[in-house]
Amino acid sequence: MRAAVWVGIALIVAGVAVYLRGGITRKEEVVDVGPLTISKSERQEIPPWIAGLAVGAGVLLVAAGMRSKA
Repeated sequence: MRAAVWVGIALIVAGVAVYLRGGITRKEEVVDVGPLTISKSERQEIPPWIAGLAVGAGVLLVAAGMRSKA
């Protein structure tokens, strides 16, 4: 398969994953003193239209990759 197809599949998977999870969670260690570790989790919301845009772009790339191969 061509590179465009693989990139398209990756965009589709990433878009669906972001849509289902509703965002990205980032975990960061704030304090690390001996056996004591304090961390904080921060959730960044990603609008659903961005996930839809990624899925749409992925579908277009897969279609273009398949079409150019034929």
